[in-house]
Amino acid sequence: MRKWFEIALWKRILAALILGVIVGMIWGPGSESIVWIGDLFIRLIRMVVVPLVFVTLVAGVVSMGDPSKLGSLGVKTLAIYMLTTLVAICIGLFLAATLQPGIGVDLSAAVPGQVQEPIALSDRLMSIVPANPIAALAEGNILAIIFFALLVGISLLTIGDKGKPLADLMVASTEVMLKITHWVMEVAPFGVFALIAWVSGTQGVAALLDVVTLALAVVIGCFAHMIFMHGFIIMRFMLKLSPVMFFRGARDAMLVAFSTSSSSATLPVSMSVAEKNLGIKPIVASTVLPLGATINMDGTALYVGIVSVFAAQAFGIDLSLADYVLIAGSTTLVSIGTAAVPGASIFLMAAVMETIGITPEQIAVVIGFILPFDRPLDMLRTVVNVGGDLSVSTAVANWEGEFDANKFDMPLEN
Repeated sequence: MRKWFEIALWKRILAALILGVIVGMIWGPGSESIVWIGDLFIRLIRMVVVPLVFVTLVAGVVSMGDPSKLGSLGVKTLAIYMLTTLVAICIGLFLAATLQPGIGVDLSAAVPGQVQEPIALSDRLMSIVPANPIAALAEGNILAIIFFALLVGISLLTIGDKGKPLADLMVASTEVMLKITHWVMEVAPFGVFALIAWVSGTQGVAALLDVVTLALAVVIGCFAHMIFMHGFIIMRFMLKLSPVMFFRGARDAMLVAFSTSSSSATLPVSMSVAEKNLGIKPIVASTVLPLGATINMDGTALYVGIVSVFAAQAFGIDLSLADYVLIAGSTTLVSIGTAAVPGASIFLMAAVMETIGITPEQIAVVIGFILPFDRPLDMLRTVVNVGGDLSVSTAVANWEGEFDANKFDMPLEN
């Protein structure tokens, strides 16, 4: 049993995927008898989402008030991180609306009778302000939870030391939720096995190919965001620097990010290449990069936007312009505190999809559908996250006069 947990999680999920397909093909409709295992896993995810969003968002806001992280760099750093995340999700929404990965994918059979009730825009905006914050937490009203968490976090910043006990509680609560999240993700291989066996047994193996267009949209979006936002807009237009030199300098960190799927694990390498290859002086690298590892989720935001639209298309839900705005806004805000969460995209997308009226049962089906393919896409998304951290750090270093252009243009050693 111990050896099982020593195997990398993504390898266990991949093995569960392959085994699930085989079992489903052999067992056929009888595989429906084990779908409860997958449902239990999805229920565990839903259990974690609300407290995770609340405590990580409060702790994320509080962490920005740390003088060592903010100082004279704070406003510029936070603003550009939020801007790049917003641009990323807009790219994702545009690709999803254009490529329409959910058209032709019928997931409604898995949740018969689930129909979205249209919600007036005025009611949706009114629901952002909770009449009862405790009820909002109990009901899983994500927009209201985000609003209340932001108020709590900002108020803790304004009252200083008086709020330190509660701030420390939120930080400790975040660690608790991260540990619970880690345990939940350890169950993922069993949930994946049951869900994939059920899908392939009841709908056929061909149903699994429906994820190809979704994956293609994510890949195109990640490359487009890195080239357009970080290569052209920030490097070429704003800083008048060579995008080619930037990507060469950031190469090592981006490769580590691809292999580990973790911005936090890549942080030491990111700080090294920032100082040695990109000419970012330590005062900026040690401030901006750790903050980016916490709040910058360009790749994940892009992915969540695509999956949310995919889900709506697969269930035949028409999205209005207001829905697209809600997806973009809620993803940008929720991303503040969730970057360090293992499998962050799963919990983030569950929270965001609820804001556009997708039911918990529908969310469960979507997560079960895409989870087996999440790992390779997660590797690519993390590259975008880490590349964005280094891009923003380069911009802030330039603005603050903490940039060594000679190191940026210096050829790298092979």
